[in-house]
Amino acid sequence: MTTSAPASTARFVATHAVLTLNARHPLVAKSLVDAQEMHRTVMSGFRGWVEDGAPQARAQMGVLSTWSVDLKAAALVLVVQSRVPGDWTRIPREAFTTAPRLITVDRTFKAGEVIGFRTVVNPTRSKPSGRPASEKVRGTRTAHTTPEHVKRWFVRRLQADGEPANTEDGVARIGATADPESLGIRMLPTVSSAHRAKPVRVGRAEIRGDLTVTDPDTFVNVLSNGVGHARAYSCGLILTR
Repeated sequence: MTTSAPASTARFVATHAVLTLNARHPLVAKSLVDAQEMHRTVMSGFRGWVEDGAPQARAQMGVLSTWSVDLKAAALVLVVQSRVPGDWTRIPREAFTTAPRLITVDRTFKAGEVIGFRTVVNPTRSKPSGRPASEKVRGTRTAHTTPEHVKRWFVRRLQADGEPANTEDGVARIGATADPESLGIRMLPTVSSAHRAKPVRVGRAEIRGDLTVTDPDTFVNVLSNGVGHARAYSCGLILTR
């Protein structure tokens, strides 16, 4: 059996909303201290596109997000990517410091192209359950807590030219490679939610650097769908420049 060579180009289309918010506003302040509230704030822009309660609603609409906060200036910048346009009128007008900025992204990536990027990820490993392998019990997902371990996590997902889109043990690669030594890693505060029905605790790290595209189709798929876990909690979105 033969496999076809990857396409030399692939097109990425999405919409980005850049929301600049007042961190002192009660809705915004609650979103900063509760990961579930941040998720609700993001998803409030997409009511009506799928039926209420539909499974995988976020993934169907391609909703990914990332945010940064300047505590001194009391400013939260929230970037939301999606396959469909968001409606941000449900967020109180007084919560915004400036009007939402809406950007249509339509870009073609080609093999060999060098792309600057930034992403916030939830880098995890599976901690063995201690049960016999025959019982096939999943281990506990644990977040990496050091820059070196985060770098190893990301490097496993790099895809050298000619490599398949998945590693032998099933890790999805990102369609691009990079010089590991040039990557900038910064550990970020953990975000959490104490909601009794679904407690959340998400370890986060920021990764910056340059990527060289090796498999454009895979790269565009990762740009569209994110990388790693906790994508509902503002992790996994890769922003390029």
